[in-house]
Amino acid sequence: AVSIESNSKSNNDDDTTTAVASWVKSDLEFPIRRIYCVGRNYRAHAIEMGYNPDREPPFFFQKPADAAVVCNPETTKTATAAAAAKTNVPYPPMTSSLHYEGEFIVAIGKDGLRIPVDDAMDHVYGYSIGCDLTCRDLQSQAKKMGRPWDAAKGFDHSCPMSPIISKEDISLDANSSIQLEVNDEIRQQSTIDKMIYSVPEIISNLSQLFRLRQGDIILTGTPEGVSNLNIGDSVSVTCGGLIPCKFVIGQPE
Repeated sequence: AVSIESNSKSNNDDDTTTAVASWVKSDLEFPIRRIYCVGRNYRAHAIEMGYNPDREPPFFFQKPADAAVVCNPETTKTATAAAAAKTNVPYPPMTSSLHYEGEFIVAIGKDGLRIPVDDAMDHVYGYSIGCDLTCRDLQSQAKKMGRPWDAAKGFDHSCPMSPIISKEDISLDANSSIQLEVNDEIRQQSTIDKMIYSVPEIISNLSQLFRLRQGDIILTGTPEGVSNLNIGDSVSVTCGGLIPCKFVIGQPE
């Protein structure tokens, strides 16, 4: 379950970090260093993809930092105008099966390696909501051939997300609902407590493989209901009091 505890953000003295910037509620920049993703972290989604839903060690993959597209940044004068805005996300090349995967996103604010589960929330800066866009046909081909998923998961604009809100400014709990709509029709709906691995467990497991640093974000997995997106489709992803992630699938570049 997600635990929201008051904790100060730690500073990172590593000046080598360069990445795309997401905007937090306080209007401070949150430079994205790496985008980590957790595979099959909801039981029902594992089943719909044809996999054993029993708990097994989590696995991770990455998207390039510049795959992030920040939707609905608070640059307009009113909250209503900001909420109405929708970002254009071009349909990717070399695919005919673009899928949405709505996901709860955790932003890391404190460095750590081999982080104990009990200490994991101390490393969280804040939260966002977004979409792990996936070229399902390219992913299926890669799986069959035993090849990496990079082309299917890491293409340009593949991580639309809402502005990050610091954990001190948002109240979420295990029953917070994550919902994705396409053209105002609900396609995905679940709660954070349906994750196979909780946020602290994800952070702890990931930090066994990589030193997590301020600026990393983690997409925590998607519920069941993934399916196709077409040019012109309007997507909205919401979770509790987080700023909605809204975008439209545009023409290919």
